[in-house]
Amino acid sequence: ELGEGGRRVEREARHGGEVGEVEDAVVRLPVLADKPGAVDAEDHVQLQKRGVVSLLGSLISILAGFLLGFVLLLVINPSHALSGFENMILNGARDLSKFGKVLYTAAPLLMTGLSVGFAFKTGLFNIGATGQYTVGAFFALVAAIQFQMPWYVCILAAMIGGAVWGAVPGFFKNTTDVNEVIAAIMFNWISLFAVNLALNNMPMMLANAWKQPVKDRTGSLGIANPDAILPKLGMDEVLGSYMNIGIFIAVVFAIIAWVILSKTTFGYELKACGYNRSARLYAGINDKRNIVLSMAISGAFAGIGGAIYYLSGTAQFNIVKTLLPMGFNGIPVALLASSNPVGIIFSALFVSYIQVGGETLQPEYAKEIIDIIIAAIIYLSAFSLLVQGGISRLLRRRDSAADAGKEDR
Repeated sequence: ELGEGGRRVEREARHGGEVGEVEDAVVRLPVLADKPGAVDAEDHVQLQKRGVVSLLGSLISILAGFLLGFVLLLVINPSHALSGFENMILNGARDLSKFGKVLYTAAPLLMTGLSVGFAFKTGLFNIGATGQYTVGAFFALVAAIQFQMPWYVCILAAMIGGAVWGAVPGFFKNTTDVNEVIAAIMFNWISLFAVNLALNNMPMMLANAWKQPVKDRTGSLGIANPDAILPKLGMDEVLGSYMNIGIFIAVVFAIIAWVILSKTTFGYELKACGYNRSARLYAGINDKRNIVLSMAISGAFAGIGGAIYYLSGTAQFNIVKTLLPMGFNGIPVALLASSNPVGIIFSALFVSYIQVGGETLQPEYAKEIIDIIIAAIIYLSAFSLLVQGGISRLLRRRDSAADAGKEDR
C-alpha cells in the first residue's frame, strides 16, 4: 500500500510527471517497505563491507593528517619537530590528569558532532550547530544564575533552547524551501548578537554582580550557584580538576541517537527522507514534519553540548563578537565518524586528544602555529568520506574483475 504520498506521485507520473524520479522511487520502494533491520544475508555482507570501508577511510585520513602535521612542524622549526610531534601524540595519555582533560574537552565536541551527524543522516546539513550551542549555553546559564536551578534543570533548559533554535531553519525549509545551510548560517549570527544583547541587559548574569572584577562575561558558577555545576562524583581526585560527568551524559545521548536512527520506525523514516525524495513520497512519509523534527533534535544535541561546557564550573561565557568554534568543530567530528553516533564518540575523543596534546608544543611553537597544525590534522581527517569513496571504487573494480574471471571459466 502506497499511502497518500505514493498515490500523489503515481498520479504525477500518469500526467506527465518526472519519470526518472518515479522510476527511482519504484526501485527503492521495497527497501522502505521492509522493517528496520530486516536484511538478508547479501545485505548483511554489504553492510559489513561498508563498515570496513568506513573504518579504513577514517584511519587513512587520520594518518595523512598526522603526516601533514609533522611536515608543518619540520618546516616551522626543524630542531624541535620530532620531540614536538612525540609530545603531541603522547601528552594526552602521559598522566591521568591529562586524560581527564581529554574527556572534559571531548564531551561538548561529542554533542556538537552528534548535532551535525544526526542531520547528515537525515539528508540535512546543520551548519547552525554553533548557534544552537550558543543558545543552549545561554538557556543553561540563565537557569543556573538567574533562576538558581540545579544542573539537571539547566541541561533540560539548554536542550529546549537548542531544539527551538534548530527547528527554525527546518521550519523555513519546510514552508518556504529556504536552504537550511543559508538559514542556519544567518541564525548563527543572530544567536550570537541576541545572546550578547540579552546578557548586557540582565545585570544578575554578569560577573561584576557577584563581586568579580570583570563585566564582559557571566558570573562564575562556583560563586553564583554551585548546585548548577556538573557533579564530579570524586573523579576529580583521580582524573584532575576538569573531570565531571559531562562525558558520560554525552555518551548516553550518543547511544540514544543510535537507537533512534537504527532501531525505531521514526529513525527509519528520518533516514528515508534523506536518501531519496521520490521514495519517501511513495512510502507515504511526511517529509516536511520530519525535516523540522530532525533539525530540532540536532539543535537539542548542540544545546546540551553548550550546557555541558559552561556548567563545568571552569568556563564563563564571554561577551564577544565572534562565533564560538565548538559548533564548527563538530563538523569534522561527524565526518570522521561517517555520521555514525557510536563512531562520533571515538572521533570526538580523538579530536580532543589532539587538542590537549597540542598544548605541549609551546614555547617552541607559537600558539597560532599550534592551532594551524591541529586544524590541518583535524580537517584532513575529515576527508575520510573522499577516501572511503576511493576505497569503495577499488573494491567494486576488484569484484567486477572477479566476476568477469568466473564468467570466462
